[in-house]
Amino acid sequence: MTATEPWRDAPAAASRQPVWITELPADEVDAFAAAAPDGPLTGLRFGIKDNLALAGHPTTAACPGLADSIAATSAVAVQRLVDAGAVPVGKTNMDQFATGLVGTRSPYGACHSVHSPQHISGGSSSGSAVVVASGLVPLALGTDTAGSGRVPAAFNGIVGIKPTRGLVSTRGLLPACRSLDCVTTFTRTVAEGAAALTVLAQPDPGDPWSRPAPPAPAPGVAARMRVVAVPAGDLDLDPVHRVAWEEALRRLDTVAAHVVPVDVTAFLETARLLYGGPWLAERWAAFGAYLSAPGVDPTVRAVVTPGRDVPGPEVFRGLDRLAGLRRRTEAVWPDVDALMLPVTPGHPTLAEVAADPVGVNSRLGTYTNFVNLLDLCAVAVPAGTRPDGLPFGVQFVAPAFADRPLLDLAAAWCGEPVAAPSPAAGTSLVAVAGAHLSGMPLNPQLVELGGLLHARGRTAPGYRLYRLPGPGVARPGLVYTGDGPATGIALEVWQVPHQAVGRLLDTVPPPLCLGTVRLDDGTPVTGFLAGEHGVRDAVDVTASGGWRAACG
Repeated sequence: MTATEPWRDAPAAASRQPVWITELPADEVDAFAAAAPDGPLTGLRFGIKDNLALAGHPTTAACPGLADSIAATSAVAVQRLVDAGAVPVGKTNMDQFATGLVGTRSPYGACHSVHSPQHISGGSSSGSAVVVASGLVPLALGTDTAGSGRVPAAFNGIVGIKPTRGLVSTRGLLPACRSLDCVTTFTRTVAEGAAALTVLAQPDPGDPWSRPAPPAPAPGVAARMRVVAVPAGDLDLDPVHRVAWEEALRRLDTVAAHVVPVDVTAFLETARLLYGGPWLAERWAAFGAYLSAPGVDPTVRAVVTPGRDVPGPEVFRGLDRLAGLRRRTEAVWPDVDALMLPVTPGHPTLAEVAADPVGVNSRLGTYTNFVNLLDLCAVAVPAGTRPDGLPFGVQFVAPAFADRPLLDLAAAWCGEPVAAPSPAAGTSLVAVAGAHLSGMPLNPQLVELGGLLHARGRTAPGYRLYRLPGPGVARPGLVYTGDGPATGIALEVWQVPHQAVGRLLDTVPPPLCLGTVRLDDGTPVTGFLAGEHGVRDAVDVTASGGWRAACG
C-alpha cells in the first residue's frame, strides 16, 4: 500500500458499507496500472457502476442472477478511460437495474451517506458516489436516467456530471431506459470531472444513441454563462432543506451576474411523466426478461412490471404530452443560460425508505426526472450543509450540448479557477439588444454571418430602450440618456467575424448606428445605438427591461 492508493486501505466511512459488488484483485489492478498508456488520466484509479461492462468480469446490475454473465469486452466508456491511462479497481453497488434514487434496492446491501449511517446514499449509483466521497478513488462512473448521477452526489457532498444524452457512448451498458440513459461521472471537483468528460465525450458509430457535439455551440448557448434562472414560486422542500436552499440562493447572487425568477411548472410536470407515463414500458423492454431471475428486488419488480402492459396508444399519448411540455419549457431558455434547482426535496433516512420505498423514491425525483426527458445537461455540486450537518447539493441545468460552459459555471460556484472565454482571433464582440437577440426574427442574420453567442447580460445604468416607428420587423433604439434604470437593459454579446461586422451594419437602417455600449460589468463593447434625435417619435419601452419582454 502507498499513500497514493487509498483504495487498498478503505476509510472507515466506506469500509463498513457494501460499496463494491466486485473488487478487482490487487494483482489485476497492478497489471492495469503497469499497462496504462501515457495519457491524460494515467494512473488515476476509478470505480465502475455494475451496469457497465468490464471485460473479464460479470455485469450484474445488482442482480445476483446475472453474476455468471462475464463480459467479453468493456463498455466503451470504461475502455476510453483505460485507453487514457486510468486504472479500474472494481464494480460498484447500485439500485438494482438502475431503478431507484435511494441506494437501498440491492441484494448486496444498502449504502448510506458518508456523512450519516442513518441517511441514504442516494441511488441508483450509490456505490460509485460513496467510493469517491470516502476517498477510495478520485473518479467513478455512474449512470443517470432519472437523476442517479446527481442525487447520490448531493447526498455525499461531491460533484456529479450528467452530460447531454448521447455525448458519452452507452454501448456496453445494461440499459434501464435506453432512450434516456446517460453515463455520468463522480468526482470531488468539477475540474476532475471535466477532465474525465473530455476523454469520454466522443462519438461512437457503434451506438445508435450516440450524438457528436456540434462543431459550434447552438445559437442560444453562451460561451460564458452569466444569467441563471431560479424557480419563481415556492418549492416542496423539507424544513432543513429549505434553509440550505435559501442560503444557496443568497450565494448565487455572488456567482451569477443576474438571477432571474422563472416559472418551472412545466419542468416539474415533465418530471412526473417518467414514472407516471409510458416510459415504464421502455424499462420493461430493457430488462423485463430478467425480473424472474433469482435475487430480484421486490420493489424493482413491482415498479417495472406494469410497463409490460402499457398499450401502444398510451406511448404515443405520452410522447405528445412530452412534446407539449417541451415547448412550454423552451420559453425559459432565450433569456437565461442555466437553471439552478435543489437536487432533491429532502434527505431521507434508511428507515423512511423502508417504510415507504416507492413514495419516498418518487419524491426524490421531483427536480431531477425531467432533465433527460427534455434533453438537457446538468451538473450537481455541493452547496454547503443543512442545519443538521448533512450535505446539501444544487444542480445547474442547461440546454443540450451546453456542457462545457455549464461546467465553467459549476466550477465558479465551487470556487475553482475558471478561464474567461476570449474572442477568437479575427472576431469582434458586438452587443445586440433587439431583433437580433436569440430566438428573435433577425437572429438568423447573426448566425449566418458566423456569429457565436458570447454572453448574456445587461447594459450599465443610464440606458433607455425605444420602439422605433417604421414598417417591417419592429426595431429597437438603445440610447444612453443618463437617466435609464440602474438595472440596465437586457442584451446579448455576440462574437462576430471582423468582415461580417460591416455586412451586419448594412442591414441596419438609420437612425441606428454602431457605437460603444458599456456593459453591466463596466466592459465597453461595440453595439447598435440610436441617437436621442432618432427616437423623438419612438415609444419608450424601457420599463419592460428588454426587447423580448417589450415585444411579448
